[in-house]
Amino acid sequence: MEPVFRTLEIVAKALVRATGTRISYQELHNIPQTGGAVMAINHTSYVDWLPAALAVHYRGRRIRYMIKAEMQRVKIVNFLIQHTKTIPVNRGAGSEAYAEAVRLLQAGEVVGLMPEATISRSFELKEFKTGAARMALEAGVPTVPLIVWGAQRIWTKDHPRNLRRKKIPVVVAAGPPLPPSGDVEQLDAALRDGMTSLLHRLQEEYPHPEGAYWVPRRLGGSAPTVAEAKNLEDTERTARAHKRAEHGP
Repeated sequence: MEPVFRTLEIVAKALVRATGTRISYQELHNIPQTGGAVMAINHTSYVDWLPAALAVHYRGRRIRYMIKAEMQRVKIVNFLIQHTKTIPVNRGAGSEAYAEAVRLLQAGEVVGLMPEATISRSFELKEFKTGAARMALEAGVPTVPLIVWGAQRIWTKDHPRNLRRKKIPVVVAAGPPLPPSGDVEQLDAALRDGMTSLLHRLQEEYPHPEGAYWVPRRLGGSAPTVAEAKNLEDTERTARAHKRAEHGP
């Protein structure tokens, strides 16, 4: 029954109602109703995880997320991690988390992760980490592309949160499952192709006012280009490294 997870599901639905967020779902039949599966989710906001989790929930499944280990420092989050089979990932030494993800997949669980690892400021797909492809191949389970679009209007990097009741539409769509075949590079490329195709379709179907900060430059928005976003990330990364060096280990 997993009472903690059940409580989270109730709270998540209540939050959606309270904010008036209008989430629509497409092609959820692509999410397997039984057996292990890797859910590969794009990352444009701090709240992508919620509509993605609800999409899996509406297929009668529960998603086991991989999240950064630093979140364990927050007491309530650490409690939830311990009671929801969430997998904390130490980015400097992720082998233990990887092994746990493979174990859960082989046990028939749905494991969710963002191959881009961090939020895309351009709202286009960034470079992928290969973990999704590697664990799917090792566990022998399908990988399902899952795209969330519209959540960046609620809360994303460099912009204020918009948590008031504004009835922001969010779309979640699942692509056809990719079988665990070929090598890591081939599966990773197929995953990227599948996610790109699905993302572009949802972007083009979604109303996008010209010049809006949450619209990709390719569609007439004012979001940074992929190259500009990468420069911002590099600057941010350098600043963090300098700060760590100043304060010591």
